[in-house]
Amino acid sequence: MELNYHFKPDEQDKIRRRFGKDFYEKALRDLEVYKASWQLASFQLIPSYSANLIFTCESEKHGDAVLKIGGVSSKESLAEFHALSEYNGGRFCKIFDADMENGIILEERIQPGNPLREEASLEKRLEVFCSLHHDLHIAPSNQDVYPTYAEWVTRITEYMSRREDCPQLYAYMKKAEELCLALSELYPQKLLLHGDLHHDNILLGAEEEYVIIDPKGVIGDPIFDVPRFILNEFDEEITDELGEKINTIIAILEKHLYVPGNVLRQCLYIETAMGACWSVESGAAPEEFPRLIAEVAFAERLMAN
Repeated sequence: MELNYHFKPDEQDKIRRRFGKDFYEKALRDLEVYKASWQLASFQLIPSYSANLIFTCESEKHGDAVLKIGGVSSKESLAEFHALSEYNGGRFCKIFDADMENGIILEERIQPGNPLREEASLEKRLEVFCSLHHDLHIAPSNQDVYPTYAEWVTRITEYMSRREDCPQLYAYMKKAEELCLALSELYPQKLLLHGDLHHDNILLGAEEEYVIIDPKGVIGDPIFDVPRFILNEFDEEITDELGEKINTIIAILEKHLYVPGNVLRQCLYIETAMGACWSVESGAAPEEFPRLIAEVAFAERLMAN
């Protein structure tokens, strides 16, 4: 059978730059193999280029589906697979099929799939997030298949210590690591976290109910599954109005999630610093560093409120 999806030249370039030539060739083979073995059709690439290549497709057996192609024995793909398997639907999308030796997951496509980001009302976005966060986190059946949130923080701190071109971000990250380790002592639960619970991973599904996709699969206290949502409420510019907005968000989350505001502010600082440093690790150009530094400095100022 002829493959009914062909990478465009710019897609080929982006895949090779992000994942390498070998991965690109693996993806071509995988599309052929799983089209036949899982009876898939109508591939459309979602241009995210994150941990996986992601395609929407049609499954003869399951209907609308999403095909994810990761690296062979990819830690990220394995963690996502284990997390979705443990949640087994519910508030999360379902896994239809998988071949984890090759880093392949076929999962439910949420329809209509509007991300929470498109909800105009801040009050409604917060209501949805709080309703999903409540009682979301479960004890993992095997902690060893997941990283811990503290390990994430420590690993990126170690990486930044070896970078000589952004000492200010390293200093911020070192402070974030100290805060994370201290909070982990105060909030020691070892539950299964999403790890990236923000607006674009919360999609509108059937009967006007939101469904969660793309868990990273990480172990920690549920407090660490809050700040990514707050961070995604940042505007492009750091202004006094943005500070008022984030303070309002934290006050509402404190009330509904029963987490002290000062703890949420510390978590936000940790997540902001880590996100900025991940951007550096992923190849952010030096001219982007001032913007990243400004975001972390803003999160640091919020801790003083």
